[in-house]
Amino acid sequence: MAAKGKDTAVRPSGTWRARLRRIHSRLSLRNRLVLSHVTVLVVTLGATAVAKILVRGPWNHRVDPDNIGFWTGVAAAVLAAVVLSRFLVRPLDTIRAATRRLAEGRYDTVLELPSEPGFAALVEDVNTLAAALADTERRRARLVSEIAHEMRTPITILHGQIEGMADGIFTPDDAMFASLSDDLDRLRRLASDLSSLSRVEEGAFALHYEDADVAALARATAERLRPQYDGQGVDLTVVADAPVIAFCDPDRVTQVLVNLLGNALIACDAHGNVSVSVHGEAGPRPRVVVRVTDDGVGIPGHDLNRIFSRFERLEHPGRPAPAGGSGIGLTIARGIARAHEGDVTAASPGLGKGATFTLWLPMAPP
Repeated sequence: MAAKGKDTAVRPSGTWRARLRRIHSRLSLRNRLVLSHVTVLVVTLGATAVAKILVRGPWNHRVDPDNIGFWTGVAAAVLAAVVLSRFLVRPLDTIRAATRRLAEGRYDTVLELPSEPGFAALVEDVNTLAAALADTERRRARLVSEIAHEMRTPITILHGQIEGMADGIFTPDDAMFASLSDDLDRLRRLASDLSSLSRVEEGAFALHYEDADVAALARATAERLRPQYDGQGVDLTVVADAPVIAFCDPDRVTQVLVNLLGNALIACDAHGNVSVSVHGEAGPRPRVVVRVTDDGVGIPGHDLNRIFSRFERLEHPGRPAPAGGSGIGLTIARGIARAHEGDVTAASPGLGKGATFTLWLPMAPP
């Protein structure tokens, strides 16, 4: 019976502790701060009252109860503030330590979510930041490897051809010089892409604005790439007959169109179809809209925004990655569009169902 009574006496205490923990975990940071201030006030008033009662009496006439009560209250307030602040600041110290590790390049930090909702949201943001930085570092490392590979191949070929001509193995004729020129062009394109990416990220584009017919730019770009389309058996249709004038840098806009049409060609198999349309849209901010639509491999929904990340190239099962691609073309294209206060977006019904890339530019001067 004694054991049973003891168990009955302990159980309410444990229940109250559990209830207090549940209440504490549901309190927001703001409510915890308010509660801490109220607790300090209550402790201060209580300590002051107790000190006055203890020092007041017929045996102690030389001590001022108000003075003793004041200093006792101050000491109690300081002690309560120190104790409560440790509980409030502990999660922040953990987050600060995690951010220091991120600053040191240690992106594998994953913090446990605290019970307090405000701190939990902050910790979740830190974890998201760590994952994003880890992904950026992964893509940066892959970029270094891919750029080294992209440069190594033409450099090796150039070295072999030049040595062969020096040793008399190869004849320095027109075909040999054309091959050398192709490899040099490949290196030049890679260097140009990297330079453009740097200017995009630094916002250092020098745009030369003028009134330009975007429809004419689309037609000219399509004709420029048509031999490549014909060579791969892909049909290219252009719907851009009426002039559509935008205040833009025509060279930069052509660079965007070349990228979008080039990507559409890569996405299509033989006998595929790509269409380009250009039209104007009225509204508070009239704009020019260019749509490049293909019936190629398509893009998964979760990758529609990721494809604009630098050095990101989608891999499709059973389909080799495009040769010579640096994975930064769409990053540059979006950067050019946004420098014009426009944008480039992507849409796709899903894998195997094609994709549509939309470029829009304001008609009026930015």
